[in-house]
Amino acid sequence: MKTGTKGWLKDYLAIRQERSTDDFNDSAKRTSHPEHSLYRVIQPTGLMYGLSVMEEALQDHPEEQKDRLKILLAESLISSSIVSYENPVTNPAELEALVLKTLEKIGTFYNSIFPEVATATKTLLGRKKSPIEIAEQIIDKRIEYTAKFADNFWSYFFHNSLLFLDVFIFGQWIHTNADRIVADFFRYERDELRFSVVKVIAAAAHANREISFEERRLYDLFIESAELSSERRKETKKIFDEGFAVEDINLPSEHSWILKKFFLEISILTIWADKKVEKIELDFLKRFCHYLGLSDEDLENSMIAIEGFILEHWSALERLQDRRDFGYVSDQFINRVARLADKNKTKLTKYLNDNPELTELVKKGRSQELSAEEKERLRDSLVIMLKTIPAFVVIPLPQSFLSLPVLLKILPRNLFAEGIK
Repeated sequence: MKTGTKGWLKDYLAIRQERSTDDFNDSAKRTSHPEHSLYRVIQPTGLMYGLSVMEEALQDHPEEQKDRLKILLAESLISSSIVSYENPVTNPAELEALVLKTLEKIGTFYNSIFPEVATATKTLLGRKKSPIEIAEQIIDKRIEYTAKFADNFWSYFFHNSLLFLDVFIFGQWIHTNADRIVADFFRYERDELRFSVVKVIAAAAHANREISFEERRLYDLFIESAELSSERRKETKKIFDEGFAVEDINLPSEHSWILKKFFLEISILTIWADKKVEKIELDFLKRFCHYLGLSDEDLENSMIAIEGFILEHWSALERLQDRRDFGYVSDQFINRVARLADKNKTKLTKYLNDNPELTELVKKGRSQELSAEEKERLRDSLVIMLKTIPAFVVIPLPQSFLSLPVLLKILPRNLFAEGIK
């Protein structure tokens, strides 16, 4: 399947239809809160961070960045519709109907809210286009519009991360009546949210009171952006010349949990740009987290989520490899998850005692060398055990990174001695 050719969306939907409806009703992905479910689905793809990777189910698709982004945007918009659907999808026919309805909504949404990618609903000869045709053309335009800014890390990071706001606003918009007043409101919200990203990145860049060369490039990027009015351009210049306080960000849609997580995690990645997190920057992140109404635990969970994402997709993230050291990220992740595991030791012990097969494997491993198959079974069981920690209902775990040796570093040292009676 080539996303650069006409009809790619239809081909992708055919491939997608083969996936079981259980994939969308999996309790590991569908949580009690729709926004938690959406985070669980979207965060591993990198779309929230402007970094496109493919989950295992989608790895047969092209490696070109634009091709990935087209599929990820389509998938994320569909996922947003599915997780906000009141009832679980129970059969392929129901899933197909929901996806078709979502495609129709994609067309009207972008034509109403994003004039720069508006697409005619009829051909030059007057034939009415299908919802799939319209959605495909709009997604093509949206990614092409983003791609023109991909000349450096910051432009790539900034403009691709805005795709998440498309998904967020779409999730709100599909539950409204698409009249002119509603469209005006969402266009206003789109502009405010986009400028909020500017302010968040600017505040994070100033956190250590020094602006690096890369961070200064942000100013040039925003000035070049046609989406900034002359008034906003002046405001942006002032932000980067004088700094920007957390309390002045004034974020809209303040009651959205996933939007808060998005802004927090964008600020974390901005601070990561100079390869280290100083104490003054960590203090900024804590202040920003509290300003958002989130806790220190939320900050720690976001650090785990980002580090886990980077470790899972290290080979695919060339743009971040020269900004972070793999060993440093690995150590930080292991230490954070180890602290979390230790806090939840009682829960882990109970799981261990309730699973005889896992207990037997651990006992055998103490007295003799396990076979390769047994080691893999033990690894899989320990990953499942780790998922009993409440935080990992929402935070995805980096499956390929969690080898058996890594898991044994993460889990409490005396867990097996105390847990196995």
